[in-house]
Amino acid sequence: MTAPEHVPVLLDRIVELFTPVFAERDGVLVDATVGLGGHSDALLDAFPRMRLVALDRDPAALEKSGERLARHGDRVHLVHTVYDGLPEALAGLKIAKADGILFDLGVSSMQLDRAERGFAYSKDAPLDMRMDPTTGFTAADVLNTYAPGELIRILRDYGEERFAQRIVRSVVNAREKEPFTMSGRLVELLYDAVPAASRRTGGHPAKRTFQALRIEVNGELEVLRRAMPAALGALAVGGRIVVESYQSLEDRLVKQALAELAKSRTPEGLPVELPGHGPELRLLTRGAEKAGEEETERNPRAASVRLRAAERIGEPR
Repeated sequence: MTAPEHVPVLLDRIVELFTPVFAERDGVLVDATVGLGGHSDALLDAFPRMRLVALDRDPAALEKSGERLARHGDRVHLVHTVYDGLPEALAGLKIAKADGILFDLGVSSMQLDRAERGFAYSKDAPLDMRMDPTTGFTAADVLNTYAPGELIRILRDYGEERFAQRIVRSVVNAREKEPFTMSGRLVELLYDAVPAASRRTGGHPAKRTFQALRIEVNGELEVLRRAMPAALGALAVGGRIVVESYQSLEDRLVKQALAELAKSRTPEGLPVELPGHGPELRLLTRGAEKAGEEETERNPRAASVRLRAAERIGEPR
């Protein structure tokens, strides 16, 4: 088995949330973003009757998690797909419904730690940022070919970057002289473009731009908008979904998707719930749960996590 290369975030809480589903009976868990398999490995240990369908768009992550999870034998099924392909993955395995679904969103530890993938602004590397490096356009393609207005929109919408216009002006001037290929050159440009006062109080000046480029390259928000209803539609009654988000844009989409199905559609004022109009979900968390100080000190990547969970209590409408 491959030695673990990361620490799963909020692992104990996730095991706790799935215990009522898997502790005493057979069931299928879909880990929609298996990564290096840390959460899945622990859940398979905790629930010996559980089977796992592990999805990931990154072939390298699937290979690593496959090595890690091999000791669980035929309880594990690995599928190379983006997580909005969850229903098709289940259908391909002739599984009607999932009893549990886990999303651990954002960039994985392996992707951050491998400089050649281009996700980390702390290391000079090719500007790639594709979660599946076998397909699609790169961050360099975005910087070198997008119109200025599109770049401004991406930085504002996906990075919540206040200085988007200043940054894009610098990018356009720089790419006219030489196309962008490496992350180090972009980081230098961002240090110059972001005002010094903001650098002192707003974190690393490259953080928001790198987030925005990564989201654009991988279509993360569009995929999540499709994936949440697809996953909820594949969840069996009595099943649970747990989602870990690491930035506000993702968390907002997750919150909206869960809250919509947790509402009753019976008109206000009626004394009884109309058949077929009751809520589909019961929310299991009050707002978004965060990691405690002890976990954050032990695992800095837990600092930004927001966890939401729900249980399906009614058939899909």
